[in-house]
Amino acid sequence: MTAPVSARPRTRKAVIPAAGLGTRFLPATKAMPKEMLPVVDRPAIEYVVSEAVRAGLGDVLMVTGRNKRALEDHFDRHPVLEATLSRKGDQRRIDLIRESDLVGDIHYVRQGEALGLGHAVSCARRHVGDEPFAVLLGDDIIGADEHLLERMIDVQQRLGGSVVALMEVPEESVSSYGVAAVEPVEGEAAGVMRVTGLVEKPAREDAPSRLAVIGRYVLAPQVFEVLENTAPGRGGEIQLTDALQTLAQGEGEGHGVHAVVFDGRRYDTGDKLGYLQAVVEFGVAHPELGGQLRDWLKDFAADL
Repeated sequence: MTAPVSARPRTRKAVIPAAGLGTRFLPATKAMPKEMLPVVDRPAIEYVVSEAVRAGLGDVLMVTGRNKRALEDHFDRHPVLEATLSRKGDQRRIDLIRESDLVGDIHYVRQGEALGLGHAVSCARRHVGDEPFAVLLGDDIIGADEHLLERMIDVQQRLGGSVVALMEVPEESVSSYGVAAVEPVEGEAAGVMRVTGLVEKPAREDAPSRLAVIGRYVLAPQVFEVLENTAPGRGGEIQLTDALQTLAQGEGEGHGVHAVVFDGRRYDTGDKLGYLQAVVEFGVAHPELGGQLRDWLKDFAADL
């Protein structure tokens, strides 16, 4: 039996998988987590954590791995640094570093072996418990004024099951994503769809659409049981896409998958070009650097 909307708990917790090795950014990530690569003056992971907190998810669990200690250090207090800045009377920089300290209640769990996104999500089971939760991939930065996650949380509470974010991608890019087959939902806005099928990294000719799953999910807790019984898929890893395909085909509370189709600003910082684009766009919008960077870009582009 499906629970009425009023009986469904609202999503309160976020899970951020951050155990990857960052091989696409070697040698920069040989000794530094890829999530700590700076986008202007903040590490990429801070934008993701701040998004979760803005959406009301003050309880954040990071799924980390070996050599990820820098993540914990970044979101912790640094009394020596603060004291040094205080002696210099540099309150502005003290306020900046305290923004990182105060983003939320952050917890950590280790993923002992990199067995796929589905396995990383499974590592959060004890912390999440029996309630819906959000998953935010640290490689994806969503524009601060887009409110994608808030929309997804609303849809999940209203319709139940799980919710994924979809974005239309070029046909030649579908093989890099999980791709969804969708249909309209009666009574819902055009951007809310029912997912009828999911395929992980299909060949171009086998893709059911050009709507790709991007790094935002709001998942029903039933996903944990499904993941426990999901065999390794593409690449020998436990794929979250495979578990969502099972949930999409099931019935009852916790089953069913819906999607919010997103057409706003999204930056894939796990890709070198996407990372550079994010740095430029955030730099242009920076209150201190933006004007000078825009002027330099115009001059630079004129000489190409």
